[in-house]
Amino acid sequence: MRRTIEADLLTDIMLMVFRISGRLLDGGDRLGAPLNLTSARWQVLGAISLSPGHVTVPAIAEMMGMTRQGAQKQVNKLEEDGFIERQANPRHQRSPFYVLTAQGVESYARITNLHTGWANRLADGLDISELRAALDLLDRFDQRLALNAATSEEQT
Repeated sequence: MRRTIEADLLTDIMLMVFRISGRLLDGGDRLGAPLNLTSARWQVLGAISLSPGHVTVPAIAEMMGMTRQGAQKQVNKLEEDGFIERQANPRHQRSPFYVLTAQGVESYARITNLHTGWANRLADGLDISELRAALDLLDRFDQRLALNAATSEEQT
């Protein structure tokens, strides 16, 4: 079978996204290092901070596109270091809620401030319409991936 031109271009985009992801993780690790935050820990802290209420590990994993095991590993480290604390979940005894501690709130505010400066520097000189188009394309691709995953699960 031969790939279509669109499939070739999409493959190039996938490879670019992998490369950018690695660079984002590296940059996030450097940005968060003074706060004892890796990119993965920052992601989990963000999921908890941005959640409208109490959040469980499966919900964190879903929000951030992580495996449950990966999210649990980061939650354990964040809890151990005092960034978050667990609270009882009356609906599911084995899946507690997690909330930020005062240290977690302060650290998330600090990393958000650092990120704002980083994002502003990276965005400087980029065209807003191109950024919106890129976001739209990536969003539609993400939706296709989610649909494909759901379809694949139904077929197994």
